[in-house]
Amino acid sequence: MTQRAIVTLVAFSCIALSSTHPDSVHADGDLRKVNHLVLMMQENRSFDNYFGALPYVAGGPYHPCVGKKQRTDHQCVDGLTCQGDSGGDLTCSNYNLNLEGEKIFAFHDRRICGASGLDHGWPESHREANWANPGNTYFSSPNDGFVRQNESDNPNQNVGNETIGFFTQDELPFYYALAQTFAIDDRYHASVIGPTLPNRLYYMAATSFGHTTTGEAIPPIPAGYRPITGTLLDLMDKEHVSWMNYYSDLPSSAYLRPFLSEHLAPISQFATDLAAGHLADVTYIDADFGILHPSQESDEAPPNSIRRGQYFVAQNVAAIRNSKFWSDTIIIITYDEHGGCYDHVAPPPVRQHRKRTPDGIAPGQCADLSNPPASEDRGAGANCSESMDNALATCPAFTPTGPYPSSCPTFNQYGFRVPFIVVSPFAKQHYVSHTLGDHTSLVALIEKRFMNHGGGGQQYPSLTLRDANADTLEDLFDFDHSPSLDATIPTAPPPSPDDEGCGGSPSGAFVALRAETAR
Repeated sequence: MTQRAIVTLVAFSCIALSSTHPDSVHADGDLRKVNHLVLMMQENRSFDNYFGALPYVAGGPYHPCVGKKQRTDHQCVDGLTCQGDSGGDLTCSNYNLNLEGEKIFAFHDRRICGASGLDHGWPESHREANWANPGNTYFSSPNDGFVRQNESDNPNQNVGNETIGFFTQDELPFYYALAQTFAIDDRYHASVIGPTLPNRLYYMAATSFGHTTTGEAIPPIPAGYRPITGTLLDLMDKEHVSWMNYYSDLPSSAYLRPFLSEHLAPISQFATDLAAGHLADVTYIDADFGILHPSQESDEAPPNSIRRGQYFVAQNVAAIRNSKFWSDTIIIITYDEHGGCYDHVAPPPVRQHRKRTPDGIAPGQCADLSNPPASEDRGAGANCSESMDNALATCPAFTPTGPYPSSCPTFNQYGFRVPFIVVSPFAKQHYVSHTLGDHTSLVALIEKRFMNHGGGGQQYPSLTLRDANADTLEDLFDFDHSPSLDATIPTAPPPSPDDEGCGGSPSGAFVALRAETAR
């Protein structure tokens, strides 16, 4: 998120398609043994930024992926390509060129707080994927523009190299311990090559219905954004699936439900509710986005304190582990998008029957139910002007209402990889899934578990072609044996003013005057 997005959200914070879902990789046992899903989506980190060094942990359960059988090797991690010395320091061969043509190699970044935010808007992210031809990322994504994009947009700040830095267990002991105890997925991607808002819309609606920028965070008041195909929140209400959104300073569901309701509660109430015997079927937990107190921001978006984010996540994971709900709960920890942080894996094509969009709505041609039927036309949806500018930046032939050019970037490509951890008694131990997934996999998992009415097949509602075809990532689990039932949850070190790079000053990305470059 950005300062602009957060400020705008503060202003409003006070159709299910019946489908038969294709078979995918299955868990051992019955998904119906799960009674609670807890989703914790942090901000703006790529897989390589956090877990690129995971396969090189001395004495750890994992190793780098090599050879033809890596897809079936569930102890290999597709991370950075590195060599370790006798002291455990890594030298990696992954690099980007800078504007002077010099190779900038991936390096161990020991700073708990960064220097500044990084570029991750729609046009900027496409340049990070393909510096020379950002309009051609679907066919070629060498991921060669991270350093040059951030260097060119931050000429007076030393952040160009920061984009290609990575952390290790030294900076992320809690996350590394979880990843080595439970299960992760090294093929989990953001839903869009771009920033927070469109990705979080996919997280709760399986589409961004044309939006590409967090600059459009203010939805229509009082209804919120109303995608034509509906939202997961709508589906859960219709199907009598209980859900809660616990928030620190802002509920992420506010994009779609910008009003107070029985589904919202402050994060301080979460542990109290657990102790009182209350946990919804589906729970969203939101970090502090730094709105009221920037120094308390815990979402981990650069340049925020990653230690503060770890600590926030750890407290809530521990609360569940120590409650009566642990035995039938899945906790998922992931990130909305890459945040301008380097990843070496090209964003792949999406699974949506080879359609260019999940719902017939192209980038910058927003359509919704804000003022039907007029708002259902191309480009007539609410708050779309910045998305139109974004579309034009990557597609010179773009027009808001005409046919979307076939040669231009659209919603048929996933975003960059982001970290993905499952913490649950059902999680396979020391397991790396290589199953392709994105945020709509979580939508599909909720639909399958709580809205599957059975019959002769696995039939449950879906919103768009994205969640209808998304893998539910069940290979991460063993419901027959609960192999991680007795696993120990580690503690996380609390943040300190002495943490490297933090200096005791506010670490919030919204205090640093770095917009999300989602113009």
